[in-house]
Amino acid sequence: MTTPSLLPRLAALGLLALGLAGCGTADRLANVGRAPALSAIQDPTAQPGYRPVRMPMPEPQVAAFAPNSLWRQGSRAFFRDQRAAQVGDLVTVRVRITDRAQFENRTTRSRQNEEGLGAGGLFGLESNLDRIFGEDVRADAMVDLNSNTSSAGAGSTRRSEQLTTNVAAVVTQVLPNGNLVIEGKQEVRVNFEVRELIVAGVVRPEDIEANNQIDSTKIAEARIAYGGRGQITDVQQPRYGQQVLDILLPF
Repeated sequence: MTTPSLLPRLAALGLLALGLAGCGTADRLANVGRAPALSAIQDPTAQPGYRPVRMPMPEPQVAAFAPNSLWRQGSRAFFRDQRAAQVGDLVTVRVRITDRAQFENRTTRSRQNEEGLGAGGLFGLESNLDRIFGEDVRADAMVDLNSNTSSAGAGSTRRSEQLTTNVAAVVTQVLPNGNLVIEGKQEVRVNFEVRELIVAGVVRPEDIEANNQIDSTKIAEARIAYGGRGQITDVQQPRYGQQVLDILLPF
């Protein structure tokens, strides 16, 4: 039941929602028959929420000039190897994941046990057993046990996954043995859904090809994640209450 004090608040919220909807409707009606207008070019650093990008940078190196040479040593062009080699360099990762797995398990188990215990004579005390266990107890058939257990199980698993894409990664660390630690993240937003691709791991400089690309199968300790977040993902996921019940309910 709604209390009187909440009525003004609900009314204000309703009017605000109608006002916002009216503004959006008015804008759409004003643009009937017109092409959608493009956004003006603006300074990205002046936008709300802007954050400067901070990446690992290599240590500065002093430029050295060789005598009687037209080219500066250590330049990043003119026959110098352009493959990623130090912190801050970029390398393109070709993500190629094609997994196919099929498992079938069958288990059958059967066990049968039978135990019997009797005593024709028990130190002369067999005649007194009826005083302890009752009149129906027989000394030659005191214990008779049997059990029969059987179980059968069958299970099968089939999985097929395929992911093919490219992502640029940044060298974040150079290990003492020369291997490179890389990490890359890619986000693509379509309408109200964001697709994320994350790649991380350790690579050898020798495995980087001449075009500064490397296949994902050559990444050690590879961590590859592909998923999404947004309205579609929210609809596909069960509600929190259902997830909690699935964990707590024993049946």
